Amino acid sequence: MEKTVEICCGSYEDALNAYRGGASRIELNSALHLGGLTPSLATLVLTKKDTDLKVIAMVRPRGAGFHYTDDEFRVMKHDAVMLLEHGADGIAFGCLDESGHIDRKRTGQMISIIKDFQGEVVFHRAFDCVEDPIEAIETLIELGVDRVLTSGLETKATDGIEIIKQLQKDYGNRIEILAGSGINASNAKEIMEKTGISQVHSSCKDWMMDPTTALHHVSFAYVDKPHIMDYEIVSADLVRKLIESL
Repeated sequence: MEKTVEICCGSYEDALNAYRGGASRIELNSALHLGGLTPSLATLVLTKKDTDLKVIAMVRPRGAGFHYTDDEFRVMKHDAVMLLEHGADGIAFGCLDESGHIDRKRTGQMISIIKDFQGEVVFHRAFDCVEDPIEAIETLIELGVDRVLTSGLETKATDGIEIIKQLQKDYGNRIEILAGSGINASNAKEIMEKTGISQVHSSCKDWMMDPTTALHHVSFAYVDKPHIMDYEIVSADLVRKLIESL
């Protein structure tokens, strides 16, 4: 079975590093420190122009959870259309109701938009916040989702192996199971072997210093020491090592 490594990117520079490291598919975001938000059109356009990566674009208007207001969802639909019009190969999104179940109506509307552009439909890690994963995945299959990204309802995929394994065993012939969160060159092969999945999602994260992050009594840092002056980037070397490990 062919193995696929998807790299989670938060910028055009991240996308270039994923490409240089040998990746063939990325999830393109902004604001990865918030869990990933909708990327800019310029980031997408330049990525498609300068690489041959398959790009799954995130559509997520804010941080926190996945129960959106009508205004937020209106923005999401417009973002999806614009991203697809500018070359996105698919859209990653997730809509839940206030009880932690799949929002069938909104999910269906997003799927319809994506399918109109022959794009790939990916339900992201909102899946890890559902009340019942079996009910949720059956709903996603019924609605026509192509792939679901999950850590097995745990903080890290290594802790969610049993659920990922169950999802792959029971539903892997009807929907693609993509494991993500905490996956790297040291554990990707073991996770694949134990669960039977063929796809993993990784940030391959490194750090870059920006000396203007904090000065005097003003700080724009979003992490604690030792990276208080840093921002996260994709490492081409870590991407390469992850792919080679498989």
